[in-house]
Amino acid sequence: MRDRRGVGRWTSPLRMRRGPGWFEQAPTWREAKPSVISDALARAGARPSGNWFVVGASRSIVGGRPYGRTVSGVEVVLWRTRTGGLRAGPGACPHLGAPLREGKVVCGTLVCHWHGLALQKESFAGWSPFPVHDDGVLVWVRLDEAGGEAPLEHPVLPARPPTAVAVDSVFTTVGRCEPQDVVANRLDPWHGSWFHPYSFVDLRVVDTPRSDDQDAFAVEVSFRVAGRLVVPVRAVFTAPEPRTVVMHITEGEGATSVVEAHATPLTPRGHHSPRTAVVEAVVAASDRRGFVLARTAAPVLRPLLRRASARLWRDDLAYAERRWSLRRSGRLPG
Repeated sequence: MRDRRGVGRWTSPLRMRRGPGWFEQAPTWREAKPSVISDALARAGARPSGNWFVVGASRSIVGGRPYGRTVSGVEVVLWRTRTGGLRAGPGACPHLGAPLREGKVVCGTLVCHWHGLALQKESFAGWSPFPVHDDGVLVWVRLDEAGGEAPLEHPVLPARPPTAVAVDSVFTTVGRCEPQDVVANRLDPWHGSWFHPYSFVDLRVVDTPRSDDQDAFAVEVSFRVAGRLVVPVRAVFTAPEPRTVVMHITEGEGATSVVEAHATPLTPRGHHSPRTAVVEAVVAASDRRGFVLARTAAPVLRPLLRRASARLWRDDLAYAERRWSLRRSGRLPG
């Protein structure tokens, strides 16, 4: 908005909107056709991942100590070199199997705390490093045996705002389900206002996938800030690979911002009691001048963003776990 002198004036991104009460909403079950969701899920599952799995937040891996995770039943250890480069490999020491995540990083070298065996980027005694990728927000590791696909040199990365002009946060939680159940949840945007009334108001799905060339869900929704204060946006959901769903804000406040939901299996494929880590990355950007100040306050904003993610995933994991339970019992195909 501009005043009479043509000078830009600040306008609030917030709007006042009551929205219908929970029981006053229009039912969405007719639009949320199981075939639409399952077809989108099948197309996502057919896309190549190159055997890349999200491990966690880039900033969680710091110099001086290793970082351990289990991915698809494979124990993985990661650490940083003196220059900040990333290394990854099997999490068991090739000598007597000690957990390398409990070792030390000395001058960029990983040292086992049982007998002092030192490991770097070279293969040694049957221990071979894994390909690893740091995209500035998340860390990925490539596990070819676990993935079972043709390997790709780099993971399939969604478009994001540049990290230099954005605020990012990463939230991780774990559920008893498989990655496809997490992805199916995010490919069902119709549940938003019903299942998350504390976060979404007036959610409308305005476009659904029609073909491989237009394989996206578009929604118009208002994010609830507090009470009747909301931020209206248009967002598009896509699944660029089998374990990832990305929400791009395309119109409204924070356009170009993304929310990425990555589903990383912790247990091997086909496990009788699967466990899946949900790693959600929020990368927020804005062309407002005041956003520069927000970036300087990123350490304060990140816990707030993680808290919002935790609230949503408390419910969405219940959705995913229920879906897996139904599939296991044969009451839901897939």
